[in-house]
Amino acid sequence: MLFDNEKLDKSVPIPLYFQLKELILNEIKKENYKDGDMIPTENEISEKFQISRTTVRQAITELVQEGWLYRVKSKGTFATHPKIPQDFLRKLESFHDQIERLGMKPSTQLIELKQRKADREVAEALGIAEGDEVIYLFRKRFADENPVVTIQTYLPYDKCSFIMEHDLQKDALYEILAQKKETKIHKVKRRIEAVEAEEGDMRLLDMEQGKPVQFFTSIGYTYEDVALEYSKARYRGDRSFFEITIATG
Repeated sequence: MLFDNEKLDKSVPIPLYFQLKELILNEIKKENYKDGDMIPTENEISEKFQISRTTVRQAITELVQEGWLYRVKSKGTFATHPKIPQDFLRKLESFHDQIERLGMKPSTQLIELKQRKADREVAEALGIAEGDEVIYLFRKRFADENPVVTIQTYLPYDKCSFIMEHDLQKDALYEILAQKKETKIHKVKRRIEAVEAEEGDMRLLDMEQGKPVQFFTSIGYTYEDVALEYSKARYRGDRSFFEITIATG
């Protein structure tokens, strides 16, 4: 049983249920309890800290409501992580700004950045000829050091070569493109579908094979309605959900 070296301080005015809640939460965040790991029972926790089961139940209930734990009838209570609300279906916002707005720490790993020739799929998406030079940008993005999404992006080299001078682990792509009027992204057309995790998702996103992936293809257009960016993003289905607002006419 974990918590062996942990104690609750009964001499301070902080409620015991809250102290226990923070203790369990820290264990999950430190990955001492990974997704799907069963935490000790209410009885075990009650005996360990010499507190009532009502106090234990209150702490666990709040963590369930906040998405850090889930219960399975007749089996126990298990650790998980809350899903990140992704609303980039509704507005243009950088991943960095969105994750910061949600109170988490964003980061990016640059996996690959190079010049290459466009295949048929990329050429059709960008409205260029097959074999034309494009920039290939492959990134993995994190929230609180947890991998959330991998993104492969293609841009026409003749219009966007200047982005290769930037640090794409720190600088937001759309902000770089916005430095020039002719490359600023004005609108994006996105398509989403549900697919199963593949070998690359298992390796890069720390997923199990067959788990759900939210797969997006996006085409970004300039003010002149010219396709400038083609991206393929693979989001962990157990880490993200997407919100859409629909208004009546």
